[in-house]
Amino acid sequence: MSTTLAPRPPGRWGGALLALAVLAAVIASFVYLAIDYRALAAPESLRQMGRFIAEFFPPDVSAPMLAKVGWGALQTLAVSALGTLLAALAGGLLALPAAGRGGRALGPVLGPFVRLLLNMLRSVPELVWAALMVLAAGLGPFAGALALALHTTGVLGRLFADALENLPATPERSLREAGSGAAAAFAYGSLPLLAPQALAYVLYRWEMNIRMATVLGFVGAGGLGQLLYFHLSLFQQAQSATVLAAMFVLVFVVDGFSGWARRRLAPAHA
Repeated sequence: MSTTLAPRPPGRWGGALLALAVLAAVIASFVYLAIDYRALAAPESLRQMGRFIAEFFPPDVSAPMLAKVGWGALQTLAVSALGTLLAALAGGLLALPAAGRGGRALGPVLGPFVRLLLNMLRSVPELVWAALMVLAAGLGPFAGALALALHTTGVLGRLFADALENLPATPERSLREAGSGAAAAFAYGSLPLLAPQALAYVLYRWEMNIRMATVLGFVGAGGLGQLLYFHLSLFQQAQSATVLAAMFVLVFVVDGFSGWARRRLAPAHA
């Protein structure tokens, strides 16, 4: 008589212990930071926050202020677009060796090195890159565009490389066996399959870079962020409210356009 052992259900103790460990780490973090929530919720603190928020209203909608905010919004848009475009070009070039497309001789050598380079680029936050680029290129939008381009190159290069590795090899292999060259086989066999997904990645990163470009202005990289920092440092809350409203409108418009474009690309990618 043979007995068949039923498969053991997944252990519950392991999940419970993991949840307890995470909870203990969260509690320890709050204890270590010594955050005084009672002071934050004290009546005097709430009154001060209320007075501070009330100073932002009404926003300054005078013609000179709107013109200044409009110029800052265009700067922010240009910084994010230029940084994303440079990153897309550099990331596309670096993705080829990272995905093992550097040829039989150079692929095994270049691949690990380029992947390490991409990891280094994206491991440094945009604000740190901006601080370095301000020292190298001076204050202004160009430093912000370079900072966004460096970080986003690491992100897009890794995404492009992973997408290349996941592409079916049959179309390109068929063209190679039919006598096509390596470049032509890639251009007509793999690139049409990669293009919709790569463009969706670029649009999504541009959407994120719009938000980051507004933050980079706080370290002198131009745009709406630098304008906001200037008015906040002078305690001009009404003007700061106008800049914040412009940030919201800009991000809302770009988010809507990026989402619409990515939805249009989804059927082609599927």
